[in-house]
Amino acid sequence: MTTHKWESSTVLVTGATGMVGAWLVKDLLARKARVVVLVHDSDPQSELFRSGDINKVTVVNGTLEDYRTVERAINEQEADTIIHLGAQTIVSTAHHSPLSTFEVNIRGTYNLLEAARVHIDRVKRVVIASSDKAYGYQALLPYTEEMSLAGQHPYEVSKSCADLLSQSYWHTYGLPVAIARCGNIYGGGDLNWSRIVPGTIRSLIEGNAPIIRSDGSYIRDYVYVKDICGAYLLLAENLDNSRVCGYGFNFSNETALSVLDLVAHIQRALSREDLKPTILNKAKGEIKDQYLSAAKAHQVLGWHPTYTLYSGIQETVEWYQDFLKNY
Repeated sequence: MTTHKWESSTVLVTGATGMVGAWLVKDLLARKARVVVLVHDSDPQSELFRSGDINKVTVVNGTLEDYRTVERAINEQEADTIIHLGAQTIVSTAHHSPLSTFEVNIRGTYNLLEAARVHIDRVKRVVIASSDKAYGYQALLPYTEEMSLAGQHPYEVSKSCADLLSQSYWHTYGLPVAIARCGNIYGGGDLNWSRIVPGTIRSLIEGNAPIIRSDGSYIRDYVYVKDICGAYLLLAENLDNSRVCGYGFNFSNETALSVLDLVAHIQRALSREDLKPTILNKAKGEIKDQYLSAAKAHQVLGWHPTYTLYSGIQETVEWYQDFLKNY
C-alpha cells in the first residue's frame, strides 16, 4: 500500500469541531501535517478546543454554504488534501429541518468539490465522508458498495446526493476523490447528547435511566472514531490507486447490534445494569435495520478495525467520565 508523507501536506479539514474532525486533526498533527480547519461556530467544549489543538492549526472562519469562503480556504491556504467531514449529522434534525440539512450537506459538498476542481492543479486528494444512510432501504443486508444509493428520508437523501456529486466530479473532471461510507461512529468528544452513545453514558453517570427514542430493536453498525480516522487517512494515502480513486468504500467492524444491545454494553461498562432504559418508541424517518460489509476495504485497502466494541466503549466511557467532572 502507498504511504503518503503527511509532513509535506497541507490538509483542509471541514467539520473539525465535531467528534470525528477533532480526532482526525490529532492524527494529522501527530503525522506532522500542516492542518487548516474551516470553522463556523467556535465551541470551547469541543475536543478541538479542549485539547488545545485549535492553537496548532490554521483557522478559516466561515460556512460550507458560502462558496467564496470554501474556495478561499483551499486557494489561499494552498491545500493539497481535503477531508470533508462538515455536515448536519443528526437524523431527527434533518427530519424536522430538511432545508438547512440540504443546504449544509448538499450545497456544502458541491461548493467544496467545485472549489477543488477549480484548483485541481494543487488539490491531489479529496476524501468525502458519506454514510451507510446513503444506501437508503435495501431488501438485502449487509450493504455492499455495488448497491444503488437510494435515500428516501431527508438525511439519507442528503448523503446520497453528496455521494453522487462526489462521483460525478471524478467521472467528469478527474477530481481525485474517494468516498467513505460508515455506520454509526462513536467515541469521546461527541456532544450531541441525543445520540445513543453519549446520551446513554451521561444518563448512567448521572444516575438516570437511559432514553431510547426508537423501540430499541433497530439494528445498526457501531464503529469507533479512531478506527474511522485511520480509514479516512488510508483512503487519502491511496488516491493514486485506480481501484480507489472515484469509488466509495464501506467501513465497519461488522458487528451489527440492536440499540438495546448497545445500551446493555454501556451499562456493563459503567456497572449500571440496575437502570433500565426508558423506551419512547418515537423515532421517525429512520430505516429499521442498517449495517455494512467492509470486505472491499479489507481487500483493496488492507483496512481492519483495531478496536473491538468492548475496547472502544471502555475508552469512550473513560473520556466522558473525565469530561463530565467539569461539565
